[in-house]
Amino acid sequence: MCGLAGYVDRSVPRDALRGTALEMVSAIAHRGPDDSGVWACEEHGVGLAHRRLSIVDLSPAGHQPMHSVCGRYVLAYNGEIYNHSEIRASLEREGRAPQWRGTSDTEVLLASIAAWGLERALAVAQGMFAIALYDQMTRRLSLARDRLGEKPLYYGRQGRALLFGSEIKALAQHPEWTGEIDREAVAAFIDTGTVPAPQSIFSGIRKVMPGTLVEIEIASGRVTSRNYWSAEAMAREGLATPFTGTATEAAAEIERRLRRSIAGQMLADVPLGAFLSGGVDSSTVVALLQSMSARPVRTFTIGFEFGGYDEAPHARAIARHLGTEHRELYVTEQDALDVIPRLPEIYCEPFADASQIPTVLLSRMARENVTVALTGDGGDELFAGYSRYALARSFWPRLMALPRALRQAAAAAVTGISPMAWDRAAHLPLSLLPARYRPPRVGEQIHKAANVARAGDADELYRALVSRWPNGETPVPGVTLPPRRLAGMGSLVRDMMYRDLTGYLPDDVLVKVDRAAMAVGLETRVPMLDHSLVEFSWRLPDSILSHDGTSKWPLRQILSGYVPANLIERPKMGFGVPIGAWLRGSLRDWAEALLSEQRLSDDGFLDARVVRRAWAAHLSGERNLQYGLWTALMLNAWLDSGAKLGVRRANARASAL
Repeated sequence: MCGLAGYVDRSVPRDALRGTALEMVSAIAHRGPDDSGVWACEEHGVGLAHRRLSIVDLSPAGHQPMHSVCGRYVLAYNGEIYNHSEIRASLEREGRAPQWRGTSDTEVLLASIAAWGLERALAVAQGMFAIALYDQMTRRLSLARDRLGEKPLYYGRQGRALLFGSEIKALAQHPEWTGEIDREAVAAFIDTGTVPAPQSIFSGIRKVMPGTLVEIEIASGRVTSRNYWSAEAMAREGLATPFTGTATEAAAEIERRLRRSIAGQMLADVPLGAFLSGGVDSSTVVALLQSMSARPVRTFTIGFEFGGYDEAPHARAIARHLGTEHRELYVTEQDALDVIPRLPEIYCEPFADASQIPTVLLSRMARENVTVALTGDGGDELFAGYSRYALARSFWPRLMALPRALRQAAAAAVTGISPMAWDRAAHLPLSLLPARYRPPRVGEQIHKAANVARAGDADELYRALVSRWPNGETPVPGVTLPPRRLAGMGSLVRDMMYRDLTGYLPDDVLVKVDRAAMAVGLETRVPMLDHSLVEFSWRLPDSILSHDGTSKWPLRQILSGYVPANLIERPKMGFGVPIGAWLRGSLRDWAEALLSEQRLSDDGFLDARVVRRAWAAHLSGERNLQYGLWTALMLNAWLDSGAKLGVRRANARASAL
């Protein structure tokens, strides 16, 4: 685990090549506090830099950037290859293994690339990773990201340079950095609370998509991109070849695959533990982890002193039953509030999932005891755990009774609802919600949803908040988002699951955990996202995912073998905090400064009149607009922190019409 950065820029003076790369990677030292390295090719104007968090092979033999034995390749790599021992053995059987210098997965990955080529090496690798590989023979730079998007990787042109790195902080250190904000990205953020891939908040900078290989020809500057693994192809193949065994057999196969995943992710030369919320997903991971461990597993949870948000007692009971070495931190309101000013710096881009607050606190507490922590993320996306899936199942039969055109339009409206947006739907008045975010109802509501989608009605909340930017002397409306379309996975629930797997999971859930954990030098691993388990989950019919009306039935079945039913069966809770109450209390002055009319008008990204009306309604208690306001606050707080990212704010000025 670590961070990487680099550039292609022949205009940088030769004597400044290494210094520029070092400045870039120093900005993300938190991702790798144990070691750093820089490599530069003066002839081609290429620089690679690396920060290391030592997990496997703590010796200098794991130092990066690493050169292949043949001398052709130079690699900077962030992540873990969990099956590196098997790959090493395969290379040795084929007689293609080099004289090993150490035991790191980096060396094995590099040797497999030299022996088999990059695409085959990626296809064989099981793990999470972001890779920058320079081929000195072909003068080609390759960037690759893991299949599900666990590790981040940004790239793009700024001036005469092509930059890349684990976080935008690194790119912003290059002298060619412009820092111009992307208007479409702002609109996407207001719409979703995240900046979805492949966009970034900055013009010209993109995210490498999960399962994607990007190649840059140094001589011509040509950039190409292709999938080495496709979530869409995987999902369609799974649906076309459904599992035909019983529900019990399916649960047994899932347990077998999850055990294999956890076994690979247990390997570390540093202390390892796990997050335990008390929910089904994290409890299943911890139960299997403990059953495979020779000593009590270290588990961590956060407790809250404010009512309605505390899962610590559930986690404590499960930890006691499993016999883990459990630690919990009860967070005061002040502890949580102290984190908020740091959020823009931690996340680099605007990010408005408020569960980022407890995630940061949990990561900080865990890092005091371990260097690696396993999480239960991915269970809801793989095994249809979100409550809105159950609602969609009841909606689907009614939807199928509509004429085809209305059916497609209504389904497209409903499938666009992300879990975070669904949460907003429970708190925001319908008059402010985008039509596609409104909870589906039977009867006339189905026709209303169909008519809204068919008419292409704009996102109401988005349209109200986003200002209009001037184009020359004539004001024009702000950017609009493309309509969400059906993924064509055969049912409403499957479309929602696919969107979550390829959107909400990598753009929100994994971003939240990666940035929070790496801010304190903690590596998180996600056993549920082993790609063989993901692929198998898409072969499971709905009757197994929701067996006898029980959501996530396979995971519950597995967990029941380790934990009594009374500790499992309880209402699902989110990892949330009372943002609404804080905005009326402890956060009021902070929020008022960020949402002042003058401030909003000067920046020009949000419509000051709409925001001020929403703020007044929230303060009065007339409405609970916490989620929409939190999105606006996170945008403005990020803009205030922009000096460290070289943000150019002048381009945002506009009149709110």
